[in-house]
Amino acid sequence: MRKVRVLLADDHKVVREGLKLLISAQSDMEVIAEADNGRMATTLAQQLQPDVVVMDISMPDMNGLKATERLMELCPNTAVLTLTRHSDDGYVQPLLQAGAKGYVLKQSTAEELVQAVRVVAAGGTYFDPGVTDQVVNTFVGKGGRAAPGKGVSKREEDVLQLIARGLLNREIAERLEISIKTVETHKSNAMNKLGMTSRVDIINYALLQGWLKQE
Repeated sequence: MRKVRVLLADDHKVVREGLKLLISAQSDMEVIAEADNGRMATTLAQQLQPDVVVMDISMPDMNGLKATERLMELCPNTAVLTLTRHSDDGYVQPLLQAGAKGYVLKQSTAEELVQAVRVVAAGGTYFDPGVTDQVVNTFVGKGGRAAPGKGVSKREEDVLQLIARGLLNREIAERLEISIKTVETHKSNAMNKLGMTSRVDIINYALLQGWLKQE
């Protein structure tokens, strides 16, 4: 039986070593490569065409979101499985929009991760039980596929970026030379499109987009 070929992408060596031991212990899986940053992950994936990339979010030299977007262009037949400690909507939604087929929390059990690898390798989608039903319902359409989010306009993106930087609606209105009501409308529309529910979601989204420096 052909084994599921897995590429591990995480900037912490101890995490990669633990994942490698876990996955290699499965009779139907093998780890074919490791990467400690997103750029290396996309390069190796293009060369090796793995079945699954287990992808961390917070990595140097291209984070997990950007790497997932790039992988979908270079390796459309490879499934990306996000593995992270973040369960916030602002992290989950952009990854699913980018094309990730699964989302597993690092707080979950080893069995959870192994099951997720098998599911996405078989063409399905997998969501950790710790991910809210609201997020899953927003992004999963009929047939179990991640539904693409509606595009955010440039002006809506501008408003989100300024909110994430801590500006008040009045300050944003002055900066963009629009009314406060228009700022509120752009904010509401963008949050609805992205399934966001709070300012924390906006900040997390901004971090993933590279608008802010992550500590």
